[in-house]
Amino acid sequence: MLSSMKVYQTKIRPIPGTDFREVHKKAFNLFKQLKSKSKRRAYVRSAYFNKNKVFLDIFWGHLFEKPNWRDRVRRVKYFPPGIDLIQNSRFEPKTKENPNKSGETLYRFAGMTSESELFYVQIKEDKKRQQKLLISIFPDK
Repeated sequence: MLSSMKVYQTKIRPIPGTDFREVHKKAFNLFKQLKSKSKRRAYVRSAYFNKNKVFLDIFWGHLFEKPNWRDRVRRVKYFPPGIDLIQNSRFEPKTKENPNKSGETLYRFAGMTSESELFYVQIKEDKKRQQKLLISIFPDK
């Protein structure tokens, strides 16, 4: 999968810890910080999408659909480097049409943490509403 993708190198480290409450608290504080900058929905501006907004609220709903707590911890840890990647990466992501919904495009960006850990950020674009939504952030394996 990586052979054709350029990987964005972030200086931000994943949140340390194995306890969900502890890791979630730190990630959610970052989310609240970003949310406080906007009047309505939390978003960050993306370098790749010409400084368009990428909304962040879907990420949390998607995260809590995951039945496995260890998987949730694994994903939440990468929230800070994932946000950095969205804001600063200009590298071409892997792109594909959503097989379940024709009006949506899925983008998958690759990132590398300061500890050389590979992770991915998935963004969904709703073509009709011209909106980009952060769906998922997860480490490689």
